[in-house]
Amino acid sequence: MLRIGWFSTGRDRAARDLLTAVKDSITQGEVKGEITFVFCNRERGESKQSDLFLDLVEAYNVPLVCFSYQKYMKMRGERNPEPYKPMPQWRLDYDREIMSRLKGFTPDLCVLAGYMLITGHELCQRYDMLNLHPAAPGGPTGTWQEVIWKLIDLRARQTGVMMHLVTPELDKGPTVAYCTFSIRGEPFDRHWQEVENLPADSQKSQTARDSLFRLIRKHGLAREFPLIIATLRAFSEGKIRINREKQVIDAENKPINGYNLTSEIDRQVKELLERLENRTAAT
Repeated sequence: MLRIGWFSTGRDRAARDLLTAVKDSITQGEVKGEITFVFCNRERGESKQSDLFLDLVEAYNVPLVCFSYQKYMKMRGERNPEPYKPMPQWRLDYDREIMSRLKGFTPDLCVLAGYMLITGHELCQRYDMLNLHPAAPGGPTGTWQEVIWKLIDLRARQTGVMMHLVTPELDKGPTVAYCTFSIRGEPFDRHWQEVENLPADSQKSQTARDSLFRLIRKHGLAREFPLIIATLRAFSEGKIRINREKQVIDAENKPINGYNLTSEIDRQVKELLERLENRTAAT
């Protein structure tokens, strides 16, 4: 049975929905595992949304460990580190305190599920940690918004979603599992034609870009939860794992450059996208 550690800031409904989706997949036997703990870097009273997340964790009777990042930062008289800058000492100390508080747990795999902190080297070495990135392997880095705008600017033909191993270098860890999908053909081409044929500085061009942006996001978002669950299932069935050298290996212990779940995810997503299309047409 796969022992899963769960890291989340619990800042929005998506954090709750993802926890529910994975918990349901375990209950239904789709993922042969259990969530052995949830770590949240917020404590009660810091946010209404995170309080709702903590309520959900407690309702599931999953061991919960909270340690406020903001309170620790203020206690140390520090500021948030700038993105892409070397991690300051106090942030490394915060990670060490996390490891101390989680000392009694021995997860096989940890998932960063809306965890809004960059993890330091020591925490990454302690646990095999997975994170979702809304692009295909080798694709753009950054937030999901930045990724989609880059795809449009590059006139990309394909994108995807991947789970990667967490490293201190943001979005640069080895690919663990992924799926890809085309952003050409139906229903994308009409939007691409408008983007490519209209003057770049016109209002119509920006409207077309916005429509294409939303369409790419919808198709990517529809794949995120299925990919996370399919990845956990693959781990629970021994199809992939992480070795001591932090390499992704298959069932034959051979290193791989990510486990391709495109066909499986496409089957699951087809029905969901059809429902979304019908809902959009009805409004």
